[in-house]
Amino acid sequence: MWQVIGQRKAVSLLQRSLEKGSLTHAYMFIGPPHVGKMTLAINLAQALNCQINEPPCGECNSCQKIAQGKHADVQIIGLTGAYEKDEAKKRTEIGIEQIRQVQHSASLPPFEGRYKIFIIDGAEFLSIEAANCLLKTLEEPFERVLFVLLAKNIRTIPDTVTSRCQKLELMPLSAGEAEQELISCWDVEEQKARVLSRLCQGCIGWAISASRDEELLEHYCGDRDSILDIINYGYEERFGYAARLARQFNQRREITLEVLNLWVDLWRDLLLIKTGLNGAITNIDIEEELSQLAREISLLDIRRFIKKIQEAIQNLRRNANPRLVLEVLMMDIPVRKKERIGS
Repeated sequence: MWQVIGQRKAVSLLQRSLEKGSLTHAYMFIGPPHVGKMTLAINLAQALNCQINEPPCGECNSCQKIAQGKHADVQIIGLTGAYEKDEAKKRTEIGIEQIRQVQHSASLPPFEGRYKIFIIDGAEFLSIEAANCLLKTLEEPFERVLFVLLAKNIRTIPDTVTSRCQKLELMPLSAGEAEQELISCWDVEEQKARVLSRLCQGCIGWAISASRDEELLEHYCGDRDSILDIINYGYEERFGYAARLARQFNQRREITLEVLNLWVDLWRDLLLIKTGLNGAITNIDIEEELSQLAREISLLDIRRFIKKIQEAIQNLRRNANPRLVLEVLMMDIPVRKKERIGS
């Protein structure tokens, strides 16, 4: 049984290809984090090595070993587990040595299944050398070997690599679909399901994890509270916050970018509230607080600052000085009306 949630189009295409024996040698699943890319890749690996007539069953020895990450013919390549003694030296790219090891493994026949599957998690993190090395394998594929590249953004992946993969885009679920899934399949209480279905923005994997792990939701709320607090702080506190984000960016840039995307989400909510579209906001659990804030900031200032945050994200991705970018962003935070009166 395919376990990925809400991706009927992608599942249907893969199912038909399996039935016809017409799978290509390389796929690229594209979509935001937690939308189901890894689950779909694991399901595909299970389907190719399943031991019953209607794959993937999820229950046979092969399917279970793949789900547990213990199958000899299914490998996941990515940044996970790349920590060294000094966290600042954490690997930030998938290197050529990793891909060379993949090439060697791909040249050998399957050990315990029918197919070898290599899942590259975070294909956008392939170094140029690694991407070029992978390209040679994609151009001359081995028999009974399938590659699945997972990416949230293909703009940084060389066209030569993406052109050799069949691309499947995984779309976020609607809030209603996510809420219903959480209630009916994961026994989440209705009010909590309603909140999580909005906060996940259609990426139900995050909502499922947050429903089971209170620390994950607490961490999200902590980041959100810090953002709301910083609006009321002076420049000294804002610059301190910028310095902390800059240090984090130098160590784990994707986490910092996630925080900035949370900035975008919150200010987008202010924009929606300002235009009377309260029903479409993400952070419904703090709607009253956001409504008060929206009353104290002009629509023009909200729109301008959203653009400033997006520009900051783009500049960081272009390797601009992180501390300078973030300090400038802190100076651009709009002033609340009540503060203007007292100034």
